[in-house]
Order: sequence, then structure tokens, then C-alpha cells
Amino acid sequence: MGLTFDALEIGAVHVTPRRTIIDADIMQFAGLTADYNPLHTDDVFAAATPFGGRVAHGPMLVGMAFGLASRAGLFDGTVLALLDIAWTFSGAVRPGDTVHVRVTVSDKRATSKPDRGIVDFALDIVNQRDEVVQRGKAKIMMSRPPQD
Repeated sequence: MGLTFDALEIGAVHVTPRRTIIDADIMQFAGLTADYNPLHTDDVFAAATPFGGRVAHGPMLVGMAFGLASRAGLFDGTVLALLDIAWTFSGAVRPGDTVHVRVTVSDKRATSKPDRGIVDFALDIVNQRDEVVQRGKAKIMMSRPPQD
């Protein structure tokens, strides 16, 4: 079970498990989204780009960031709604790269309903060289246990 609104401390940093991006991840994401851009799916085409090879879809890593945060015990069963996200893509992720996410609780506020609260998170996707390749902010409605 994930953390509830009351268990999240402003300023706390949670580090997720790592995950290596493999070719199958990229191809499955291409199939799921119908995004067959040759930058992601064609070795010959991608080799001639400034990246020098295929790269993962940026939005694929956004989804993985939330999945890794769930694996870290933050979100499973306690997230009620994703209310807003903003994302910046600053580096390529290639097949064979290993990423993890640093999730920081940046703010939180109670709502008028006692069973929920709003939490602002900052998420940094970090590769195996400790480079931040994507950075995001998310506003999430989290459950609160009943108050006595």
C-alpha cells in the first residue's frame, strides 16, 4: 500500500528502484501508442540523427516514473487522482540505460473533504551516470485515513 496524505512530509525525498530500458520496452510503447517515429524504431535512420542511435519515447519515461514511484511504495492504493503535470525533457534515454526516480514532496494541502488532500511532487528521472534526463512536477490527490 502507498503512503497517505498524512504520511508524506514536505521536503522528503524518496528514491525508487532502478529499471533498465530495453528494446522491447520501446517497441511495445510504439505499438501501444502507434508512435512509430523512426527515431525510436529504425536503427539506420536514428544512427544518422544527432542522437547517433535510437532513443526511447519521452512520454514512455513519464509513465515509467509513476510506475517506479508505485514500486517504491508511494502511490499504490492511495492515489485518488492525477490533477496536473508539467514535464521537461533534457536528455535522451537509450536502450540499455538504467534509470531511477528521485521523488520529492514539495508541498501539500488539506482539502475541504477530510478523506483526501493534495500533494505536489517533483520527480527527477536519473540515468546510470547520475544525469537528470527528465524532470517533472505532479499535483496528486491522495487519500487520508479517517481522523479521530
